[in-house]
Formats: sequence, structure tokens, C-alpha cells
Amino acid sequence: MSRNSIQTLTISGQDVVKNGSQNSSEDAKALLKPSTPSKKTPKPENSITIAVSSRVLFNMDKEQQIFEQQGMEEYIKYQVAHETEPFSPGPAFSFVKALEAVNTQLRDLYPESEELFDVVLITNNHAYVGLRLINTINHHQLFIERFCMTGGNSPIGYLKAYNTNLYLSSDPVKVHEALEQGIAAATMFTPEKMTEVSETQLRVAFDGDAVLFSDESEQIYKAHGLDKFFEHEKAYENKPLDHGPLKGFLEVLGKLQKRFYAKGQRMDCPIRTYLVTARSAASSGARALKTLRLWGLEIDEALFLAGAPKGPILEKIRPHIFFDDQMFHVEGAAEMGTVACHVPYGIAQRVPERKGLKDKDISSIK
Repeated sequence: MSRNSIQTLTISGQDVVKNGSQNSSEDAKALLKPSTPSKKTPKPENSITIAVSSRVLFNMDKEQQIFEQQGMEEYIKYQVAHETEPFSPGPAFSFVKALEAVNTQLRDLYPESEELFDVVLITNNHAYVGLRLINTINHHQLFIERFCMTGGNSPIGYLKAYNTNLYLSSDPVKVHEALEQGIAAATMFTPEKMTEVSETQLRVAFDGDAVLFSDESEQIYKAHGLDKFFEHEKAYENKPLDHGPLKGFLEVLGKLQKRFYAKGQRMDCPIRTYLVTARSAASSGARALKTLRLWGLEIDEALFLAGAPKGPILEKIRPHIFFDDQMFHVEGAAEMGTVACHVPYGIAQRVPERKGLKDKDISSIK
């Protein structure tokens, strides 16, 4: 059910019938308008689809405890009994709000275009919980029309049907399944504190190797050490790296950026992208930048840290979301208040101790 279909119509404090006589049909139509302008949901084939799980969009920790300790039936009963109480925002909330801010500016520039972000709520929650989720979305004035509630089954099989460009979840198993299907995906964590972020400009930060790029160079480093890694990168400086799991997401961001550039808004673009990499500029940075150029992709800012911690830089950038393949960097970013996501791809994967992160049980309701 769409937001607009359940929205209360207001008559601006006036009656349709005045002084015993009926207004003209034109007057009545003018009065019977939604209090908020309707938004057209873009067709999936034209939109950039961001699929988010309920537990990264909203804080459902209390409900998860009930599920784990008392089981599914009590969990459903609790949700139904509290369905008029909205959930508080989760780690993906500010990211989704920023997507909507970009959509607002795109609609101003291109009123008829459907090339917009489309957020889909993907969850294995039971449909009985759906009313509380709808009430929460309306309470927070989010524009989310598409839902997928699978009643305990994995929702991963639906991602391609929704033409998903990015999937965010707190469940690393589901994220891994999505990546295996060729869908850009990441496990999102909730930092103990969250840095305030821009309400008007979407900021997305990417690691390079095993995120935007393949893990080819990382494999050289792991097998042969840093010196061989530098030699390899110098020898293959003019050969582009293969693509990583989130290259496609950077592509669609770049496509939207060009629509703003076409209207003279390069410097005021509401989308800004960052490469935040442990590579050093002089010895291995050239290949990364040349790869992006050969792909025809732009990155707004490139920060080569030569192995230094990423957290302080990210605290300065204040991105809505940061993607990295190594939990060490995810943890460091989270400690500084950045909403960080783990991309479980490539040779660097391991089972980490997640310091300071609210890690989610893989059997939980998402």
C-alpha cells in the first residue's frame, strides 16, 4: 500500500458545503488536495534501487532480544501490540534521508525523469510486522513504497527481481549470498556514537582494493610482501585493475552526478564521492587513479593514506556511508562515529573481533 493511498486528505479548515449551498466542483477539487505533494514512484528499470533491511534502517534491538529469548510467536505478538509505536532511526537512516534529498533536487531539475533513487525495504520479517514498519516510515516521513517481507525465508532471491544496485544488511551471511549473485552488498554496523552528517549532500566513501577494484593487488601483497606489491603496481601501472563488487554502485552515482553537471552544478552537486585507500600516492596511487579514468569514472576526492588509520580522515569527511573490505578499518571508522560497512570480498577476509560495534547475530530477524 502506498503512502499516498493511506494519507489523510485535508480541507484547509474549510467546509465543502457552506451556508447550506454546495461549492462548485472546481472549488471542491481545489480543497480536496493531499497535505503533501504526491511523489511518483519510478519504474524499477529506470531507478537506482537501494535495498535495506529493517534492522539497519531502524533500531530494533529490543525486538530482536524478544525474538532470541522468547521465539517467533512472542516476537510477532509484541510487534502487533506496539505497532503504533515507531522505531527509532538505525545506522542506514541518514543515508536513506540523503538519497531522498538528492531525489528532491533531481525532480526540480528533471521533473519528468524517473532516474532516481528508489529505496526498497527487504526483510525476512513476518507480514504481521508490516503495519509497524509502515507506521514508522510514515512517522519519519520516509518515501519507501516497495516492501519485501518474506516471513522467515531469506529475501536474497528477490534482489535481482527488484533490480537491486546496492543491498545493505546487518547479516553477513545474507550479504555474502548477495555478493555471490553479483549484487553490490555490504554488512552495516552501528557505531556507539554517530557523527552528524549533511542533510543536503550525499557523501559516499569507498576503499579501493577489494571494494571498487578486485583484490588482485592485495593477493600480491599477502603472498609476497610490500616490496613486491610496489614492484607489481609500477610494472602494471597502465593496466587497469579488474572491477570489484561496488564498482557498479560508483557508476550509478557518477551517472546521477553528470545530470547535475549538465545543469551547471558541478561545484554544488548534492552527491560527493571519496576514495579512501591505504595505498600510498607515489608508489601505488597512479594505478588506482588510472583505472578509474580508463573506466570513465570520476571520484571527487582521493585520499591516499599510506597505511595510516582511516578513522580520523573519515571523521573529517563525515560520509553517510563508508565501504571497506577489512574489519580493521571498519572498526576504526566506527570508533570515530562513521557508519561503516564491511564488504566480505577478497583474500583479506577473516573472522574478526568486532570492537565497539553492535554486531548482529546471523540468525536474527533482518
